[in-house]
Amino acid sequence: MQVKAAVAREKGKISIETLELAPPKSGEVLVKLVATGICHTDTAVIEQFLPVTFPIVAGHEGVGVVEQVGAGVRDIAPGDRVILTYPSCGVCEHCQEGHPYACEDNFKLFFGGNYADGTKRLTTSDGLEAGIMFGQGSFSNYVIADQRNAIKVDVDSDEQLAQLCSLGCGIQTGAGAVLNRMKPRPGSSIAIFGMGNVGLAGIMAAKIAGCSTIIAVHSRRGRDLALEFGATHVIDGRTEDVEARIKEITNGKGVNYALESAGQANIVTTMLNSMAKEGTAILVSVTGEIEVPIKLEPQIMNPSLTLAGAVEGCSNPKVFIPQLVKFYKEGRLPINKLNTTYKFEDIEKAFEDSHAGKTVKPILLY
Repeated sequence: MQVKAAVAREKGKISIETLELAPPKSGEVLVKLVATGICHTDTAVIEQFLPVTFPIVAGHEGVGVVEQVGAGVRDIAPGDRVILTYPSCGVCEHCQEGHPYACEDNFKLFFGGNYADGTKRLTTSDGLEAGIMFGQGSFSNYVIADQRNAIKVDVDSDEQLAQLCSLGCGIQTGAGAVLNRMKPRPGSSIAIFGMGNVGLAGIMAAKIAGCSTIIAVHSRRGRDLALEFGATHVIDGRTEDVEARIKEITNGKGVNYALESAGQANIVTTMLNSMAKEGTAILVSVTGEIEVPIKLEPQIMNPSLTLAGAVEGCSNPKVFIPQLVKFYKEGRLPINKLNTTYKFEDIEKAFEDSHAGKTVKPILLY
């Protein structure tokens, strides 16, 4: 079948083209997309910060309605509304233990361009096979996804479904880092660095978890939303001494938990110096190589800190995404307030507005 997709053929450029999409194979579903989010990682792929082979269709926060299922698909049927998320192999030790975010093949499945069987499904008008991102390539009005990364959800309408795009990646990453990886104690303190989509999700999750002191560290945006979503304090990283302010707010102890979501490697040192003893600090953003010095003894060993990475919020999406939908319906995860919608044809404008800080989460509507 023919589909409309935004194709990247060279670094930094995308164009909307007509491609041929093959039907779903065993274990796969064909989804007519309602919408997709735009995420920082899409930019990293299109700009070649992450290694991919062109041509490729990026996009990894698709939501839509299932139109067809392949052989062996049992828990999803035509007509089901689904949120697409990250892929996993399903057979490695980590997947078998319910930790698909740590799948042995996750980097290859995220950015290798192929489906799990090593093949592609898209062909360009000039006969080239086009890769996809995150086992979906959601910058296309129809996609093939594996049943493992298509999550059936209970929502009232396609309009409501469109508001939930970022549950597939950004919100899952920020909320999951807090709720699944940190698991903060009620009454504890947390600092979140970066007030984009991921960081603001962390603020909401910290409130859900019962943190008493929630510190938002921002630069150019997000202050008002952070306060609305549950931050008790805000620090402007451009004009204030972040370490000193965090110590002041916590009576000299530092925070029990911290989340880095700003994509700036130098923040790691600031975060470690702002921690209380036995604290946990989590990295979730694409920062490239960390080139700032970390002093293991005074910054990590002596205060007994944990510094860890977390992919996709350490989430088992078949379980966690429906939980996030429940929080959204209860009004505890108001992610619709982050969204700005655009027509799919205006994808370049959506990217521009995101980079300029005019919108937190661009949503493309099909």
